[in-house]
Amino acid sequence: MNWLNAVQHLRDAGLPGVLVTVTSSRGHTPREGGAKMVVGAAECHGTIGGGNAEAVAIERARELLRDNATAPQLQTLALSDKAPYQHGVQCCGGEMTLLFEPLPVRPAVAIFGAGHVGLELARVLARHEVALHLIDSRPEQLTPERLGVLADAVASVHVHQVPLLPETVLPELPAGTHVLIMTHDHAEDIALCDAALRNGSCGSIGLIGSAGKWSRFRKRLLDLGQDEAALEKITTPIGLPELRGKEPAVIAVSVAAALLARFQERVQGQVQPKAIRQ
Repeated sequence: MNWLNAVQHLRDAGLPGVLVTVTSSRGHTPREGGAKMVVGAAECHGTIGGGNAEAVAIERARELLRDNATAPQLQTLALSDKAPYQHGVQCCGGEMTLLFEPLPVRPAVAIFGAGHVGLELARVLARHEVALHLIDSRPEQLTPERLGVLADAVASVHVHQVPLLPETVLPELPAGTHVLIMTHDHAEDIALCDAALRNGSCGSIGLIGSAGKWSRFRKRLLDLGQDEAALEKITTPIGLPELRGKEPAVIAVSVAAALLARFQERVQGQVQPKAIRQ
């Protein structure tokens, strides 16, 4: 897999990675400037020449992954038998400068229910760099004509038409997907809440509705075998509490704002490593 396909592979899978590029080389080196490889937590694609330099680069890239780093970093490696090495001597005699660029994970959002509110929410989220999944058991809600308002989306939009049992889509979603449940049918909503809790890999679970609806849902979910600790994972009502209104566009803006704030908090909490030389 070449580096471009590898970047897309990680992006589609919702996995973090680091793009490593040889920015410059001096003397004899195994690869020239421009060589690239992509390092994930469990896989690597491409090569910057092998040997100690590549092994050190992979180690450093995975340190950045563990630190949730977001800032690019430069590292210069001397290829000499007198230089420090951890994975065998590499005595080409030259020097390589490497650029490490963390590849952020795109947030994934799944909207179950593409009715008035769901479509308005999709329109707002489509303007952001997210993987957006739209699921509805009603085929007429997901026609190309109705979703034409998303034609210029920045987000990658994935449409799931599931006439029966929309909860079967949950295992197909990337780990960490933020699930929003707002279907036309409370029976579907209950089934989705139960399945999302049992799925265990959702980034968050939000349920649209009133306090009365949640009171009935809590009892039903407890009857289905969920416990109180599990129910704490469901946020309801969703959106910003200070932004009130029942119009679909108002609810959509409120829910999107709360989600975007969550994404921003994650980025701001990440570590910013400094450049090093070896």
